[in-house]
Amino acid sequence: MEAGRQRQGRLWSNLKEVCDLLHIPAAVSMNTEELLFQHVQFKTGQRVHTIGQAFDTLYIVNSGFLKTVLIDEFGNEQVLSFPMKGDMLGVDGIHTRHYASEAVALSDCDLILVPFKKLTALGRVHAELENLMYGVMSRELVREQAMIGMLGALSAEARVARFLISLADRFAAMGYSSKLFNLRMTRHEIGSYLGLTLETVSRTLSAFNEIGLITVDQRTIGIKDPDALKTLRRLPPSRARAKQNAKHKAEADSAGDGQVLATV
Repeated sequence: MEAGRQRQGRLWSNLKEVCDLLHIPAAVSMNTEELLFQHVQFKTGQRVHTIGQAFDTLYIVNSGFLKTVLIDEFGNEQVLSFPMKGDMLGVDGIHTRHYASEAVALSDCDLILVPFKKLTALGRVHAELENLMYGVMSRELVREQAMIGMLGALSAEARVARFLISLADRFAAMGYSSKLFNLRMTRHEIGSYLGLTLETVSRTLSAFNEIGLITVDQRTIGIKDPDALKTLRRLPPSRARAKQNAKHKAEADSAGDGQVLATV
């Protein structure tokens, strides 16, 4: 575990550790050591909360990866987000006091529980903490709005490119490599999130690999040209890509031959 202390056989974090995880300053007027929040572990595939379940807790991701989804009457999933370290879950339950989405662990996860009654009680006494928590909730909404705007304005290829760059940026913020990482979600889940079919996601990743923007090895993604991914609008037609690949291969072969001659 990255933070916390054992108490009665369970892991707990104080308020300062929780604020650090959320990237907000700890409320200076509070004794953060006296306020402890319990950790709970979830295994891959376990549900953290379900749609319609009574709301009483916010969850902060300490480690691991999850997805939040809506499920229609026919059992079809619509992926809403892929929470990871430092993200907050359960905000959609505040309005009706029932969770509006389902959260599922995509890997083994460690979550910090923030009872909502405890948070509101603290907010009444410490307005600065309440404002900081509102800021965290607003940050989640802004991210969702950015995604909605992207879905309406960008091509399929551009959506996948921006998704990869967003993941790379978030891995970098967590202290991991932004150049090489594993996708915890399936192609189908990425497609659901981006409003694309599984086939479109797979075809686009293969095309990115083909023209040298990324490398793909099952779920392992290597980012080769982040600037091109950030600005990509559409891929060139497949015939043009084939010519471009042939040119790159010829240049690489020529460079290899030159090195061999130089060695001889």
